[in-house]
Amino acid sequence: MNPSDSTLWWLTTGALVAFELVTGTFYLLMLAVGAVGGALAAHAGLAINGQIIAAAVIGGGAVVFWHLRRSRRPAARPAASNPDVNIDIGSRVHVAEWRADGSARVSFRGADWDARHAGGGPAQAGEHRIRAIEGNCLILERQ
Repeated sequence: MNPSDSTLWWLTTGALVAFELVTGTFYLLMLAVGAVGGALAAHAGLAINGQIIAAAVIGGGAVVFWHLRRSRRPAARPAASNPDVNIDIGSRVHVAEWRADGSARVSFRGADWDARHAGGGPAQAGEHRIRAIEGNCLILERQ
């Protein structure tokens, strides 16, 4: 019993999707879309050459489209200063006094934190905004 061409294309699609789930490579999903195109070409009765061309054009086009779409997006901010990653970015803290080396000890969320001044000019006591978090150190800028 020989499987039909469309069955082989559907198995290829499943294998590409499974491999993408293991590796996390989104481009494999685009190649799976191409394999779906090959399966649909097989269902339409195209010869194997037409099926391969359909799979290559659809899968390759999807990969090119996704690559161009991603290259036009702005680069992601580093996790230490990205408010989408850390909800404390942008929060306000009060600095009672700064040390001579530009560091301070502040209370934030019920705990004491080390803090560093990141703004231009001399560090002054008062309200500051969290610009980034590096380890257990808050990077602050004047509010």
